Amino acid sequence: MPPTNNAALLPRARANPLRVEAVDYPTAGAGELIVKAAAVALNPVDWFTQALGDELFDWLQYPFVPGFDVAGAVVQAGPGVASFFPGDRVVGLRAGFTAREGAFQEYVAVPASLAARIPDALPFADAAVLPAGFGTAAALLYESGGLGLALPQVGDGSRSQDEKKTVIVWAGASSVGANAIQLAVASGYEVFTTSSPHNFGLCRSLGAAEVFDYKSPGLVAEMAAALEGKTVAGAAAIHQSSLGPVFELLGRSEIQGSKKVASANPLGDVAPPAGVTASFILVNSIKDSHIGAAVFNEFLPTALATGSFQAKPAPLVVGRGLESLQEAMDRGREGNVSAQKLVVSLE
Repeated sequence: MPPTNNAALLPRARANPLRVEAVDYPTAGAGELIVKAAAVALNPVDWFTQALGDELFDWLQYPFVPGFDVAGAVVQAGPGVASFFPGDRVVGLRAGFTAREGAFQEYVAVPASLAARIPDALPFADAAVLPAGFGTAAALLYESGGLGLALPQVGDGSRSQDEKKTVIVWAGASSVGANAIQLAVASGYEVFTTSSPHNFGLCRSLGAAEVFDYKSPGLVAEMAAALEGKTVAGAAAIHQSSLGPVFELLGRSEIQGSKKVASANPLGDVAPPAGVTASFILVNSIKDSHIGAAVFNEFLPTALATGSFQAKPAPLVVGRGLESLQEAMDRGREGNVSAQKLVVSLE
C-alpha cells in the first residue's frame, strides 16, 4: 500500500483557514518525481490565491493544494527519468495546477526538468527558498520571448569587464531578483539593480555591480548616468510597479543596446514607449523547453555545491507542520517581510 498523504488545502475558493486533511498519494508519471516534502516556501501567488479565489484564477479546481516550492527527498522516479533516484535530496518547482502538484502536502509530484539536487550541507529549509524565484528568474532571462540571454555556466569568466553587457534587474532583494542577479552574473553579464538601502549589501554579495535606491526621486537619471558608455542586454522587471520606471529608463535616447523588458507580472495598462518592447513571461514556460533542464538539472546542482550560487533570500521559518502554513500565509499577506522568504518545515 502507498504511504498516507496529508495536505493543507483550500476546500473551496477563498476558504480560510487552510484545511489539513488526507489526500490521494501521487504516483510518478512519465518525467516526474515524487518528493517527500521536508520544507516548503511560500510565494505571493499562494496568499493571493487564498484571498482572491476565482477573481485571480477562475479555472482552479477545488479542493486545491497551494504551494510552488518544495525541498525534500525523492521517493519515486517515473518512467523516462534517468538522472534522479530515491533518496536524492532535491528542490522542485510546481509546473501545473492539479492538486497532486501542490507543495503544501507531504508527498509532491514534481517535473524532473524542474528539480535540482542539493548538497548534503544545505538544510532543506534554506534550499526551499529557491525553486519559484530561481525558475522565474531563468524564464525572464533566458526564454526567447524574454531577454534571450546566454545560459549560465559555473565559474563563467570568459568576458572581460569591458566586454560585458549590462542586465538591469529591478528589485534585486526580492526572491526573483536575488536569483536573477546571480544567474545573470553566471551568464557573464554585469548587473545593475535596485533595492532599499538596507539591502544594498545583500545585492552586492550576490554579484550586482551597482545598486540604486528604488525610492530615490532621481533614480532613472542616476541609472542612466551610470549606464553611459555601456551596452544594455535588457531589463527584468520583478514587480508590476517597476514597469513604469523601467520603461522610462530604457526609453531614454542615450541608453544603448537592447530595450527589451521581461516582466514577471502582467503588463496591465502600462504601455512601453516607442522603441521599448515588453513581455510577460510565465515561469512554467521553461518546463518543456531546454531551459528548465539546463538551469535546474545541469547548472544549479554544481553551482550550489561549489558555493558559486547562494540560496537566497534567507528563509524565515514560521513553524513546523502543515498546520503552520496558514500562519505563514497570514504573515505573507501582511507584507512585512523584506529580503527573506517564508518557509514552513515539514520534518
